Amino acid sequence: MIQNEIDQIQINITKPECEYYDVMGGSHRHEVKVHDHGSVALVDCMPRLAPVGQTADFSIVQAARVSYGAGTKKVSEDKGLIRYLFRHQHTSPFEMVEFKFHCVMPVFIARQWIRHRTANVNEYSARYSVMPDKFYHPKVEDVRKQSASNRQGGEEQLETKTAEEFLAYLDQVESSYKTYNELLDKGLSRELGRIGLPVSVYTEWYWKIDLHNLFHFLKLRMDSHSQKEIRDYANTIFALIRKIVPVACEAFMDYSYESIKLTRLEIEAIQTGKPLNTTNKRETDEWEQKRKLLNIPAPVVPQTNTTTTPPTESK
Repeated sequence: MIQNEIDQIQINITKPECEYYDVMGGSHRHEVKVHDHGSVALVDCMPRLAPVGQTADFSIVQAARVSYGAGTKKVSEDKGLIRYLFRHQHTSPFEMVEFKFHCVMPVFIARQWIRHRTANVNEYSARYSVMPDKFYHPKVEDVRKQSASNRQGGEEQLETKTAEEFLAYLDQVESSYKTYNELLDKGLSRELGRIGLPVSVYTEWYWKIDLHNLFHFLKLRMDSHSQKEIRDYANTIFALIRKIVPVACEAFMDYSYESIKLTRLEIEAIQTGKPLNTTNKRETDEWEQKRKLLNIPAPVVPQTNTTTTPPTESK
């Protein structure tokens, strides 16, 4: 029988060649509060154990060096290799590091978050359980005016009177929770009862993701163009992992988050000193932002000769 065959398999246990330590310091979770009722907690990671004197970054190097069978190198050389791997987009070694988070956030943030489909997710189910009486309720100073340049977001603070009207509107919406609870008590199914709740209600999930795909998430969600509420969560996640994989995080900041990507047209504009060779307004606006950030002088547009020759008098 298959069970007998499995029982006969011999497992060799290798003792560690050096002393290891828990990169989470033996703790159950590292948690940070976000907004009024939200939070992000790091509950586990892989590798959980690292050689004394190193960080979980060692796992990236270990995976990379197996490609050519090299032995253990110095920590300083490990840092150089990790930076090389990130700089040249050798992504698979970064997938050897994983993090598991317990996240509590409003549904409207969760719907943006879940678009990153490269993670394992298990969310609180409102079909099985009653949704908590917790809603995201911003302060007056956090209510933003619709951006004129970005149809997806808001930038400046909205004038106080309208902001207070919005918060009063949220008070009305949140009061629907009482009706939701009363209807459930009368026998309404939870799977239907939930559809009347606003997207400001809080949900939660466990979210597991490898470091390569986490960096992609952070690149987009820590960006200034991202919605502030999800940006607060992304910043928190980065703060939680930075001490566990400090070398990889430094490479991420140097070569991704704080870097600038140039297109072929933008490189040509730098080389020639001419305007961007496109009629697409979004492209030219993006180039203007990059040009100013890089302190590149604006191209000199040649002046057209407007002098006209006076007409000759007819005889």
